[in-house]
Amino acid sequence: MMTQIRITHFEPEYRDAIRKLNYEWLEKYFHLEDIDKEVLSHPEEVILAPGGKIFYAWYEDQIVGTVSLMKLEESVFELTKMAVSEKFQGLGIGKRLMEYSLDFAKNAGIRQIIIYSNRRLERAVDMYRKFGFVEMDLGPVIYQRADIKMCMDMS
Repeated sequence: MMTQIRITHFEPEYRDAIRKLNYEWLEKYFHLEDIDKEVLSHPEEVILAPGGKIFYAWYEDQIVGTVSLMKLEESVFELTKMAVSEKFQGLGIGKRLMEYSLDFAKNAGIRQIIIYSNRRLERAVDMYRKFGFVEMDLGPVIYQRADIKMCMDMS
């Protein structure tokens, strides 16, 4: 199954995929916040221009997953906007996106990755833990739905 999954970087003609995939799960489990609408409507300006990356997971000939690395400060990035289409969950796509993102971060010299999530998303939080993310103090957050903050030091 894994051989049918490939990861590519953002291309303008696939801009809408990050919005559609994230809206799907956000509307199911939470609600769209203003920050989501801003980031997902303007990914080039909000994620890419400051130095971030957007990755897409393809299954055969369609985009079925996405994740972004958004620059917070020099060599500190947030792993954000991860989504896998419900129809394609259980195929290891989230795991592949995570592996790709972490390899990319390591090779790019990123020092630390932060994730904001919600404990209701048990499978996602479990996956983050399996990859070595550890819970840290939540502190001030920009997402109303965030009730857990995790980080990984890449050094």
